[in-house]
Amino acid sequence: MAIESISHRGEVVDINPQGTTVRFISESACSSCHAAGLCGMSEFKEKTLVVPTDPRGGYAVGDEVEVLLAATMGFKAVWIAYMIPLAVLFAVFFGTSALGLPEVWAGVAAIGGVGLYYLGVYLLRDRLSDEYVFTIKKK
Repeated sequence: MAIESISHRGEVVDINPQGTTVRFISESACSSCHAAGLCGMSEFKEKTLVVPTDPRGGYAVGDEVEVLLAATMGFKAVWIAYMIPLAVLFAVFFGTSALGLPEVWAGVAAIGGVGLYYLGVYLLRDRLSDEYVFTIKKK
């Protein structure tokens, strides 16, 4: 069985012409552990997200909803945030090492390469955010 979408439960906190604002709790993986209260490592973050919807879509402030994102978009985000920067790090490090740079300078160049990559992602954030379409449905 394949995962079709990633979902989080949330609550509608505002409705306006730009969209519906949903507040949800983002939990770390260990927050569901039975010992989470004892070790202090569990983490909860309250987040809000504006989902483009029709203001007459039948949602009301306080409604419990599910925020959905296609699973393929989640996998794409993992590639953009983790896999590609790792490849850049290795490529720059081993490439500069092969050119004869000392390891310290190869490491600095590799970190700089990853920094430039993330700067590029930051500068393209509007274009990237257009690709990630969130939807909501009533719970």
